[in-house]
Amino acid sequence: MSSRLTPASSVSAAAPLPALAALVTVVLWASAFVGIRALGDTFSPGAMAFLRLLAAVIPLTILVAVVRLRARATGAQARPLFPRGRALAMVTAYGVAWFAGYTVLLNWAERHLDAGTAALLVNLAPILVAVAAGLFMGEGFPRHLVIGMTIAFAGVVLIALGGSATADAHADWLGVVLGVAAAILYATGVLIQKSALRTVDALTATWLGAVAGLVATAPFAPVAVTELSVAEPGAIWAVIYLGVGPTAIAFSTWAYALARTDASAMAATTLVVPALVIVLSWALLGELPTGVGIVGGLLCLAGVAIARRLLPRRPRVARRARSLDASSPALTPPEPRRVPGTTATEGTPPCASSSPASPSAGR
Repeated sequence: MSSRLTPASSVSAAAPLPALAALVTVVLWASAFVGIRALGDTFSPGAMAFLRLLAAVIPLTILVAVVRLRARATGAQARPLFPRGRALAMVTAYGVAWFAGYTVLLNWAERHLDAGTAALLVNLAPILVAVAAGLFMGEGFPRHLVIGMTIAFAGVVLIALGGSATADAHADWLGVVLGVAAAILYATGVLIQKSALRTVDALTATWLGAVAGLVATAPFAPVAVTELSVAEPGAIWAVIYLGVGPTAIAFSTWAYALARTDASAMAATTLVVPALVIVLSWALLGELPTGVGIVGGLLCLAGVAIARRLLPRRPRVARRARSLDASSPALTPPEPRRVPGTTATEGTPPCASSSPASPSAGR
């Protein structure tokens, strides 16, 4: 009997791990928006991106080395350290677009937006991925995508008009444009990453992508050294945290959870990030979007959920029988025959045989 319980107990113990990995990812990504906003007065956008990627590449390199040494010790066949040809080009492009371009634009946007508003705008990326799939991958523009895009665009307009509830968090059109541009690069990086992961494992793609982003932001290195020399210790530790936590750890836990969870469920999980950002921003920075901005953000999230079909859908019930003419002789059930000695309650009522489903079956 104990042998039967052992597999079940092991499965139940391992089941929460993907959910825990997703939770760690969401919390770390939410904290990144707040950290970027807090460091905006200390580091310029390019310098902050360079320092963050430098802090991310170091632990990722150590992690890749440990994984490869362990694989070699167990005798497992390891893949080449660097992919070749088209795979290497895809990983490099994904790293430049996502790790470098997106990070610089997001840092710049949060000089004009509070952290919560920036997070709401960045979550437009799933819609942009669907648009790109419709344009370049032949998936078309179904009705739910068009409806979601329209709702999300209305939300972006409200965010731009809503401003910020605090005087120092001035939200303007430049910040909105930068936030949308960051979302475009985010979506571009996701699309390229999907193609790259067909031939490159997730850890190697994340590591090489971060290295490519670090090389792309290398021109900001002199400015980063200058700003780092006058920065306070708290700011230095904060930018290191951005590299180790929301970049190295979060991308690794994201890849782990995505490999063991449905993609649509993971996409729905990312919709929690803006809410966490607003709470953290209010608690740590004292910044909040206005009521209009929050409504705009909710519209953005609703548009994303509709466009990506993340909302629960009720099962369709066949209504063909209701539309048919009940007076048709061919469809009208015959009257039950009365058997002598029986009552009406012993026979099956006519409505029971014509009912499409019982209430319990429709739930």
